This record gives sequence, C-alpha cells and structure tokens, in this order.
Amino acid sequence: MEENRQLTSLPENAYRELRDGKTYKPMMPASSTPAEVTPYSVTMGIIMAIVFSAAAAFLGLKVGQVFEAAIPIAIIAVGIGNLTGKKNMLGQNVIIQSIGACSGVIVAGAIFTLPALYILGLDAHFYQIFLSSLFGGLLGIVLLIPFRKYFVKQMHGKYPFPEATATTEVLVSGEKGGNQAKLLAIAGAIGGLYDFVVATFGTWTDTVSTRICTWGAVCADKFKVVFGLNTSAAVLGLGYIVGLKYATIIAAGSCLVWFLIVPVVGYVSPEMAALSPEQLFQDFGRPIGIGGIAMAGLIGIVRQSSIIKQAVGLAFKELGSKKSGEVEERTQRDIPMKSILSILIATLVAVVFFFQFGVLGNWAQTIVALLIVFVIAFLFTTVAANAIAIVGTNPVSGMTLMTLILSSLVLVSIGLSGTSGMTAAMIIGGVVCTALSMAGGFITDLKIGYWLGTTPRKQEAWKFLGTLVSAATVAGVMIILNKTFGFVGENALVAPQANAMAAVIRPLMEGGTTPWILYFAGAALALVLTAIGVPALAFALGMFIPMELNAPLVVGGLVAWFVSTRSKDAALNKARLDRGTLIASGFIAGGALMGVISAILAYFECDWKMKEWAASNAAEWTGLAAYIILIAYFAWHTLRAKKEE
Repeated sequence: MEENRQLTSLPENAYRELRDGKTYKPMMPASSTPAEVTPYSVTMGIIMAIVFSAAAAFLGLKVGQVFEAAIPIAIIAVGIGNLTGKKNMLGQNVIIQSIGACSGVIVAGAIFTLPALYILGLDAHFYQIFLSSLFGGLLGIVLLIPFRKYFVKQMHGKYPFPEATATTEVLVSGEKGGNQAKLLAIAGAIGGLYDFVVATFGTWTDTVSTRICTWGAVCADKFKVVFGLNTSAAVLGLGYIVGLKYATIIAAGSCLVWFLIVPVVGYVSPEMAALSPEQLFQDFGRPIGIGGIAMAGLIGIVRQSSIIKQAVGLAFKELGSKKSGEVEERTQRDIPMKSILSILIATLVAVVFFFQFGVLGNWAQTIVALLIVFVIAFLFTTVAANAIAIVGTNPVSGMTLMTLILSSLVLVSIGLSGTSGMTAAMIIGGVVCTALSMAGGFITDLKIGYWLGTTPRKQEAWKFLGTLVSAATVAGVMIILNKTFGFVGENALVAPQANAMAAVIRPLMEGGTTPWILYFAGAALALVLTAIGVPALAFALGMFIPMELNAPLVVGGLVAWFVSTRSKDAALNKARLDRGTLIASGFIAGGALMGVISAILAYFECDWKMKEWAASNAAEWTGLAAYIILIAYFAWHTLRAKKEE
C-alpha cells in the first residue's frame, strides 16, 4: 500500500546515478493512476501553445532569442491550479506543460530558417511555413520516441538535464507547497526582477567585457583579445545545474576560439586586423564550431549505432510479431512501435506530396529532398537530444547550417540552383531544423515525466496536438510580422539566424566563397578531442555559442562546487546542493517568465530603456557589482540548508 502512495517530493536519487541493484521510483508510482489527460489539461495546453508560439515568434525575430516556454508554462499551470484550489494536479500540469512547450521548439525551427526566404527576395506562403513546421515537428516526435528509454532511463544521473531539472522543481514545489514553494518563489522573484530591470530599464548592462577597462579596450582593438560575461540570473542558474565538469569543457571551447583562433587570425592578416573580435568570431570561430558540431554528431551516431540498431530492430520486431502477454508498467509505456511506424510512413508520404506539389514539381528532386530530410533528421535526433541533456542548449542552428550546406550541394549536383534551389533548400532546412528542435525539446518533456511518474504514452500522443496548434500559430504570426515590419530594410525585424542561413546558402546556389577549410578544421579538431577523451560535442558547442553565454556557466558551476564541498558531512553537502538546485531553478524560471513580459512590452513598443546610461561604462561597472552581489546571495542562501531538508 505504501508503494502506491504519491510522494510529496522527488526521491533522493532523482539527480544522481543509481547504485547497483537500485531502481528509480518516481513521485507518482507506476501502480498509481493519477489524473493526466483531462478536458482542463488539454484546453490549458492548447491555450499555452497558442499564446507562447505568438510571443516566442515575435521575440525570436526581433532579437534572435527564443525563450524556453516549458518553464513559464509550468509556473502558470501551477499558479492557476493553486488559485482555483485544484488538488493532485501534478499529472495534469505535466500534460499542460508538454502540450504548451511545443510552442518554443516549433518557433525555433521556423524562425531560424524560413524568414531567409524573404531576406533572399523570395516568397513564402502560409501553407509552406505551416507544413514545413508541422512535418518537422511530427518527425522529431516519432524519431525520438524509440530512444526515450535510453536517454531518460538507462542514462539516469549521467546527464544534468538543466531545463528539465528547473521545470521539474517548479512542478514539484507547486504540488508540495510549504517551504520549498516559498524558496522557489523568492528565488524566482529575485532572478526575474534582476533580469527584468536590465532588459526593460537598462539599469545595468546584461554583459560585462574586458573593454570596461582601458587596457581591455586596447587588447580588444590591437590584439583582438576580449573576454565577455553575461550577468543574467537565469544563465547563472543554468550553470549551477549544468555543473562544473561540463561547464568547464564548454568554456574551454570558447577559450580556444576567443583567446587563440581570433587573435591569431587578427594578427596574421592586415585585412583581418581592421575587424572586431566579434566579427572575427562570426567569420572564423563559428564555422569551425559548426564543423566540430557536425563531426561530434557523426561520432555520436557511430557510438550510439547499437542504440539506433536496437530501436530500428524493435520497430521491425513489433511490426512482425503478434501481441505478447507481457504488459509494461504504466510509467514505461510508450506509443506502440507499430503506431509510430505508421505515423512515420504517413508523415513521409505527406512530405513527398508537399515537396512535389508545393515546392519542387520534379519527382526525382522530390525523392532526393525526402532522403535528405529523413536521413539527417533520423541520424541527428540523438545528437539534439544529447546536447539538451548536457547543456540545455540545442545547437539546432549549427546543425541546420550543416543541413543547408549538404542539401545545397546535393540539389546543385542534380541541376537545381538559383532561386528555385534556394527555396527548396530553405524549406528542407526548415523541416530538418524543426525536427531537431522538437527532438531536443521533447526529450526534456519526457525526462520531466520520468522523474515525476507520468505516462509516456499520454505525453507522446498529445504532443502531436501541440505541434499542430503551434505550427499553425507560428505560420500566421510570421506572415503578419513580415507584412507589418518585414525582414529587410530600415526598422525591419533582425532575424539573425535566418540572415546567417541566407548568407550561407546564397554562394552555394549562386556561386561564391564557402569556408570549407574552417568546417574541415572543426571536424578534425572534434576527432582529436574524441581521441584524447574530451567530449567533442560539449567542446564544439563552446566554440559555436558566444563566450559571454559560456563563461557564466563556469561561474554557476563554481558556486555548485563551492557549496557542496564546504562540509565534511556528506549529508549536509547534499542538502546544500539540493537547495541550490531549487534556487537556481527559481533564477531560470524567473528569467524565463520575465522574458515573456519583456516580449509583450516590446510588442506594444513600450521603450523605457535608459539607452545613454545603458551604453556607458558606469552601467557596465554597475552590472559587474550587481552580479557579484547576486553570486554572494546565491552562495549564502544555499549554505543555509539543513540536513533534514
């Protein structure tokens, strides 16, 4: 009877590897029957998907940042449940979050690629945006499900899953109430307000660099050496959860680019000496990072080939066998593999008709395009899931650039180039980008469900509805934004990722220079790193993501190391680490929620920023001081933990 009762908090082995002979028992045991899919949870999930798709699309096209929707949706779900006096909402809140979180991943897949059509002077119809987002999302779901048990169960405790951790802490604290909910709320308020005053008022800068000092400015201009540090509470919290090990590897990739490659390139060429370190990073560092991510992905595919074979073998085994009498426990029950294969085949058939009658009009080219989409999406699904599990950041834009390069080369080789070739390549890129974005985001949802004890089959089935709603919303919003603001010219939306995609594809389709040597250099580096035992994907992510976003991960990791090693009492160290995880989750949640509010204010053109002050050195010094105070508060508040917590 005791085993059937729902726990009030996560088990002590939720975030660490299991000892031999031990199994993980979630908050809602497999033998229980929690309320999950209800009219309330489905309706709320659809509303969240619509609202957050619109908000994320605008913010992503405006500033190039797509906020993570899972956390604010979890906060809203918990808040509404508490306000309306609903009880035992944990299972329903997971479904709300899972349906609603489709918004962020579908938006990322669409806005990183498809606005490039407008930027290239081409056109994109509603049905093209909608169908590429929908089919990409469906592929991401069905291709990831066979790997669920590997990532969330077999690799339990081996990956930090930072975003899933933060979202889970929000849901658990909302269900538990009491001191944990209070601690999360306080941390969320502090982190949220801290980030909000920066984004909205410019009270201090969100990034501090060595240019703050005279010697730093000289180093940046003369030697092309600059160090940047994002001072947001959300990224600090993310670093705490990622931990010092992975944070250090990621930062090492940044250091190689910013402290070796960029200065050397700036030194050896007089033409390069005129460029800023940031521009040199874009032109040289990032392409090397893209090559590294691509090769690390290929290495990961080879290493996980047994997992891939196992998943494919299981699919064919289930397809050809009769139903066995063995029934899996509720918390490990996926959509049957026969159904997954049926959905996959139906999706691929629909993609064929979409490419043939909506994009290409040539059957040979359509089949080639389908093969590109399926092979890349299938192989790199595990890479996207791996990246999210490690660092909480999906390198989807890097993998999509690689997809665009490969698809463009193949399409040109079969006689498709110019404007029609660019349109085809961008649509292909949109489908693949959305598939990989969905795969990365969906593994977060499934890990949350694993920790809490929801039914995977229900999460998986209702994810399709969230994808449909989000794809339709983002297509409508993109058409409206293009007509209202545009993506080219004065006062146009920035759409930085789509501009990068357009810059890559134009020379491939119309003739021009492509940095092949840099891609190959990154690939070779990944091989060397793998040979000496350094995780190549984490290192390459560091080369691709700007330094100012990687350095704070180390700061957060150092806080985690500091608070968890102060005592000789292991139980006290663990209590402190767990308390810090809750505070870090609050920082991330508060920052994500305030990101939504900032997006709404930006939409209504509420410009309250003190621009002159925000651009001054004084604002940067203020930001550094505020960041030190935030770190001190974080460490102090974490060290107050008691063993009984």
